[in-house]
Formats: sequence, C-alpha cells, structure tokens
Amino acid sequence: MWVRGLWALLAALRAGWCLLPQAGYLHPDEFFQSPEVMAGDILNLQVYYPWEFLSSSPCRTAVFPLMTSGVTYWVIKSLQQLDVCSSCINSYTLLVSPRLLFTIFSFILDYSVYRLAPFWEADPWKALVLLAGSYVTLVFYTRTFTNALEGLLFALLMVLVSSRKADGSVAEPTSSPLIGIVTTAGFFNRPTFLAFALMPLLYWAGLIVDSQKSIKTVINHFLKLVLCACFTAAVFITADTFYFTSVGLDSLYSIKNSSLFDVIGQLHEKMVVTPFNFLSYNLNPHNLALHGSHPRVTHFTVNGIMLFGILHVLAIAAGFKLLKKYIHQLMWVKPYYHGSPGLLVHSEGNPTLLLFYFVPLALLSLFSHQEPRFLIPLILPLILFSTSQDRAGKWKHVIIIFNVLGALLFGCLHQGGLIPCLFHLEQLTHSPEPSNHPRHYTLLFAHTYMPPRSLLNIKKRDTHIEVIDMAGSGEETLCRTVGQRANNFTCNDCHFFVIIPGTVRATITKCGVSFKNETLLFPHLSMEDPPQIPFLFSGNWRSQLGLYILQLDRDQRSL
Repeated sequence: MWVRGLWALLAALRAGWCLLPQAGYLHPDEFFQSPEVMAGDILNLQVYYPWEFLSSSPCRTAVFPLMTSGVTYWVIKSLQQLDVCSSCINSYTLLVSPRLLFTIFSFILDYSVYRLAPFWEADPWKALVLLAGSYVTLVFYTRTFTNALEGLLFALLMVLVSSRKADGSVAEPTSSPLIGIVTTAGFFNRPTFLAFALMPLLYWAGLIVDSQKSIKTVINHFLKLVLCACFTAAVFITADTFYFTSVGLDSLYSIKNSSLFDVIGQLHEKMVVTPFNFLSYNLNPHNLALHGSHPRVTHFTVNGIMLFGILHVLAIAAGFKLLKKYIHQLMWVKPYYHGSPGLLVHSEGNPTLLLFYFVPLALLSLFSHQEPRFLIPLILPLILFSTSQDRAGKWKHVIIIFNVLGALLFGCLHQGGLIPCLFHLEQLTHSPEPSNHPRHYTLLFAHTYMPPRSLLNIKKRDTHIEVIDMAGSGEETLCRTVGQRANNFTCNDCHFFVIIPGTVRATITKCGVSFKNETLLFPHLSMEDPPQIPFLFSGNWRSQLGLYILQLDRDQRSL
C-alpha cells in the first residue's frame, strides 16, 4: 500500500511543480517548436518564428503544435474575450498552460507502465514509482518538447503490440489500424520515431505471422495497418499544406472556375510533406554540423547516463552478458519462441526489452548531432527492464540521489533565471504609464538561451518594446552594440536593459557605460559560461549563480 501512496505523492509533485512553475530552461526547442509559434498565430503576439516553421522551409508539422499549445492558447484567449478573467493572457499562463497539458499527457506513460508491467514480468507499482520518481518524467515530460510527444506515442505503440489473454497467454494482435495511426503520427511528429517503432513493429509482425494459420488473415492485418497509415498521412499532409501555404483557400475560391483535376494538380504542386523536408535537411552532415557535432558514442557513454544514471549502466551490463551468452540466438529470433508467440518474455533478462532499448539507441547514434533529450522515449523499456527481477531494488539509494540532483539541476538551476526575468520584464513593460507618452523599452539579452518573446506578452501592433538577442557574442561585439544603443539613448521615456549572467557580468564594465539599477535573479546556471569554482566559495557566490538585469543610466551613459 505504501508503494501506491508514494506514486500518488510523486504524481502530485509532477503536477504541482508544473504549476509552481519550474524555472529551469532545458533547451530553446521547448518553446520554439510549439508555444512560441502558436502564441504568434493564435494570440497575435510578437514572437520569433524558427526557420522550421517558415513557409519557405517547413520541416515541422503544425498539427501537434495546434493540438497542444494552440488549443491551450485558444482556451485562455476565449476566456478573456468572454470576460471570465480580465487578464487571462499573461506570462504565467503563457508558460504554464501548454506545460500543464503536457503534464496531463505524461500520465499516458504511467498508464502504459501499469498495463505493460505484468506482460514483462515486472511489478506494476514498483515500476510506477521508478517512473514517477525519475527526473526525466518530472522535468522533460512536463515540457513542450516534440521528444515528449514522441515518448508518449512510443509508449502507446508498446501497449498496442503487447497484449495478453486472461489466462496469461499472448493474445492475437487486433490493433492493426491503431498501430498504423500511431506510427504515422509519430513519424510526422519526429521522423526519428521510426527508430523507436522498428522493434515494436517487428515484434508485432512476428506475433501476427506466428499466430495466424492463413496467409489471407496475415495480409488482412498488414493491409489494415497500411491503409490507416496512408489515411493518417493524408490528414497531416492536408493540414500542413493549408497551414504553410495559401493553396487551400485559393483552391476553394477557384473550384467554381476550375476542373477538379486542376485543383488536385495545384494541391499536388504545393503539397507540404514536412517529414521529407526534415529528413532531407538532417541527412546532410553539413546541416547537422551547424547544430553541433558529437562523437557517435555520445548517446551510449554520456547522454544515457546523464538521463537514466545507474539504470543505463545496468542495461549495458545485462546487454553484454546476454550478448556473450546468446549471440547466436539473438541473431535468429525464432529459437526464442519455443512454440509460443510470447517472444523472449520468459527468457533470462528479458532480451526483447533490451532490444527495444538499444536498437533505437544505436540507430540514433548513427547521426553526429546527439542531444540527451533525443533519448527520453527510452525511459519506458528501461523502467520495465529495471523492475523485472527487481534489478533496480539494490540501487534505490543511488537512484534517489541521482534523480534529486537531476531535478534540481535541470528543473531549477539550468538557465533558471531567464524565465523569472521574462516574468519581471513583462510586469515592468506593462505597468501603468504616468504620462501620455508611451515608454520605449530596449531589452538586450547576452550569453543566455534564446528568450521566448511570447512570454513578454507584446502584441504585434506594439512597437514600444525591442528585443535584441546577442546570444554568445564576444566582448567586442557586445560592447559595440551596447555603446551604439547608449549613444542613441536620447528620449526621456526610453529605457535600456541588459540581461546577462553573473559569470560574464565583468564584461559589461568594460563597455564604457554605467547602470543605475541592478536586479539579481537567483539561481541561474549557465553551462556555456560556467562559474569558476573558487568564486563559489567566496562572498560573491550568488553573483556567479545569478542573472543580472542592468538598466542603463541616462545621465551617466558614458564613463
């Protein structure tokens, strides 16, 4: 009973921490692949549209952003229009509402674990606690990442291909249409989904072939899958074509004066198939190098440990042990059946789960750009493997410490001052004006992650706020930009702010300008400009782990 109570407590922590909200900023894609784009489209806010969502280079489907961030923004917009609340749209709701929806969706993982644990001979509640206590679940799955959606679809696919009868025997697969829909949706969300879907699909195909006596029935299963996959693909392609081009409306208006074949030809000519654009871009090594190149073993040696800690190490050890013992049998899956379609379930070490974990890991390792978040869908097979035969039990203290540290690092510290900074600036720039002359704000961000403009809650028609993102610019470029802005700092109602981490605060002092106000937001850890260890033990340690908001002094702008 205490295990169920612990899971409920961890589930409440997941929801409560989302509402708090979490201040850590994991990666720009958590904003710029969904909420930022939808804030511009639905709420008409000033945003930065990433190149993947430009009509000239559409590489991301608009369907999932519309179904997630788009829906939540439409709800808060409707509530404000209906006068249910006068200020429903603010930096807090803009941040939390999409995250809350993803947090609710994250419980699909819990449902999947509960359903799958008996199938893979794992204790359901121990598996649920291990899942709910993982910082990957608490932090990554409550953020608006396409990788989180990829993980949820992977979990649903594993549920669909794993089913048992009441007597415990493996049931005949009956979910061919749903498998086709989920696989295609995952492919359009992220084409890398095929790497995760490969083993479940092969497993499902093995069950189909082994359990059916008639070739006609086998073909019928595969035909249902293909037809549903094609229909789902047509829905995504149609939606993306309407979103990224004007061909949809143009065709509707011209249908009276054009033949059906002309309309179909126009649609085909401007058809948008985002996964193919995504693949054509990412299969080019030069394009991947622009986003960072990593050794091919990074997922195995660094990212897996960073996300899953000792569980990843245990899986590698078990994999080597099984590979040494069963290398011939693993190359030929058939001997594992022993007359039953329950592929490898009863074999020592659940090698099928290891395949579900390591095959996607190996396929993703073929690409030179490797980030930890690419692996978060693998938490499900790893949790099931770790709780079968209670492998994780003897390491529970290590697991607890690892996940507490991971949650603090990524949920609180990592770029943790930027979100509170945007909250503060949104309140500042929307404060009542004492005069009839509107104030002008220039916000310069340096050495931080890309700031999501949507959290400043600026309407597209407003021109009194300017955002400058200097990224990781060097001292010379930064000082030149600040100096030019300071020299043009003439109007009485103009305000110029520099937002910069404490670790590079000294750079601004070399730029020949002075500041009248300083606001320190704590904590903020920049791994691109990490704090120096000796300073962390000095009286100035908060500065090293803080983010500064510096307001330029009008009267003494030049030193």
